[in-house]
Amino acid sequence: MSVAGSQQRTLLAILARLRPHWRRDPGLPARIDALLNGDRRLGSRDRRLYRELIYTAIRYLPWIEPLLDSAPGDAVAQAAWLAADIPGIQALRDEGAAGLPPCPPGVIEKARALGTDAGALLPAWLRLECPEAFLPPLLDVLLTRAPLWIRLQTGDAEQVLGEFGRLGWAWRRSPHLAGALALPLDADVKKTDSYRRGLIEIQDVGSQLILESVGIAPGGSWLDACAGAGGKTLQLASLLGAAGRVTASDIRSEPLAELSARAARAGMEDRIEIGAGVAGPYDGVLVDAPCSGSGTWRRSPHLKWVVTEEAVRRAASLQVELLRANLGLVRPGGLLVYSTCSLCRTENESVVEAFLHENRAVKPVVAGRRLMPDSHDGDGFFTATFRRLGAAS
Repeated sequence: MSVAGSQQRTLLAILARLRPHWRRDPGLPARIDALLNGDRRLGSRDRRLYRELIYTAIRYLPWIEPLLDSAPGDAVAQAAWLAADIPGIQALRDEGAAGLPPCPPGVIEKARALGTDAGALLPAWLRLECPEAFLPPLLDVLLTRAPLWIRLQTGDAEQVLGEFGRLGWAWRRSPHLAGALALPLDADVKKTDSYRRGLIEIQDVGSQLILESVGIAPGGSWLDACAGAGGKTLQLASLLGAAGRVTASDIRSEPLAELSARAARAGMEDRIEIGAGVAGPYDGVLVDAPCSGSGTWRRSPHLKWVVTEEAVRRAASLQVELLRANLGLVRPGGLLVYSTCSLCRTENESVVEAFLHENRAVKPVVAGRRLMPDSHDGDGFFTATFRRLGAAS
């Protein structure tokens, strides 16, 4: 059997095992990793090849999935044609996609070459939530992988950049944020000395832009009400400086344990209280609310097929409740910052409108700002900032 034939057989076997799950399992990436890492026949180069082909198939699922039944060889050929240029993929392209033209960069041009519908690559319900997602340039960006972004956690970047240079990693600064750097997708950041010493943190540039846009004064006391593993918690502690304090809260204990380790690595244990009481009042409260995650589809394309309209509505209801519950923890004159990693109006503008409608004790500082993936080459986010009215306002 040819190299391409063996690759095709392996990929089809993997896709067959994943197929029952890719429209229902939010944890699909862990399932993919377990399959690839558990196959002793696959070396690191093989795993990289099949991971790229799997995620390409999921990203373009409405084009690929029907062919798995009618023409499985064509399904593999299209996945190889659409995939990124990585080592080992050329054999599949030469054998299966030889009749296709060079793959164009735009999604609409790709669809035209294959005689299919570009609009099918996003769930139909998104048209009412974010119609611009179905048109370039946002459509094209949503169908590509986001870069690996890090945040500099040191004022002296030279030692970090020097290590990247020794490793041969190309990097670029965000034009929007000097401390945000994009690295190659295969960069193993967690094995670097810079990471171990807490000089850098992995954090998407869109996530970084949320807090940078607030104008947080040094030295204050803040609550991160939905801290998770604490990417924004650490950034918030950096912005507040040595005199500031952050309380990090979350209903899940596992992410908070990870935050504890990250805070220790960054040397910020004395600035961050984890899982402490949240009585307040605080100078500011960040509500980085649980959401549909539609802004992260570049990294997690399976969520396009898992998330439903009903899930978006449920998330919005919870988001309003979280804002309502945390407003009382903000001192008069303090700030309440709301954010999601969602593209959906129901979770963004509509939540802000509902919250403002029922609360006369706040005024919007920023009524709503969308950070779309095509504007900064990262994930998609939404943020709004409110000031609590009162004697100190």
